[in-house]
Amino acid sequence: MAKIHRLTPQQPRMFRAHVLRTERVSPSLHRVTATGPDLADFPWRGYDHWFRLFLQLPRQHRLRLPEFTGTRWYQPYLAIPEDERPHCANYTVADHRPDVAEMDIDFVVHRGLDGEIEGGAAIWACGARPGDALAVLDQGVLFDCPPDASEIVIAADETGLPATTNILRSLPRNTVGHVIQEVPTAADRRRLDGPPGVRVTWVVRDGDGSVAGTGALRELRRLTSVDTAGYAFVVGESTLAQEGRRHLNRLGLPKDRITFSGFWRHATSAAA
Repeated sequence: MAKIHRLTPQQPRMFRAHVLRTERVSPSLHRVTATGPDLADFPWRGYDHWFRLFLQLPRQHRLRLPEFTGTRWYQPYLAIPEDERPHCANYTVADHRPDVAEMDIDFVVHRGLDGEIEGGAAIWACGARPGDALAVLDQGVLFDCPPDASEIVIAADETGLPATTNILRSLPRNTVGHVIQEVPTAADRRRLDGPPGVRVTWVVRDGDGSVAGTGALRELRRLTSVDTAGYAFVVGESTLAQEGRRHLNRLGLPKDRITFSGFWRHATSAAA
């Protein structure tokens, strides 16, 4: 969506921080609370405010960050020698408390067939200790609901749960619509503080073996009509994002009223 650019900082700032504490908030979500003087100034906008997360890996002696101006951070990042280059991943702010300079970051915990945690960021989060270094690069907000939107539709897998949570609590209280939120287990559901006119449907995989996002997409496809003056936000596994957008567009919702983002790609999707 072209309008996204006005929600992206023109001079994104890097905020250094360190781990304050960690906790398992549900079976599939591990929270890291970061702190540091910089975070008091993080310009949190609510909604799905997201950032690039830079992590110091065990083999690295220090957290070396790319030096850049403007928005061109990626080439300076790649220019860092591989053995000093930090891990980088995209995350949504789970919560921000500027008065105490704290930010919560929720990590989805997936395990492979051998029971081991998968993914560099999740492995780091589950093993993080107070004092461990990190940094966040502000990237702004994707959610860009037009002021004249008659309703909203949100569909997400568990990687989009922090976004769903904060979008709902950021929306005007007279907003109406429907949220479809998929999670791995019933215990991953949480209280969502949204407008009373927004209905929430939880989709729980509960070990059914399906790829994350499949259930949310199936539920989204149950919609047989949408208001063409509405707005949709579809995020998570790439198939959910792409096919969800196609379905809503076929129902008549204009493409410029649909924000979609593939936060990650399952191996079967990549091969398709």
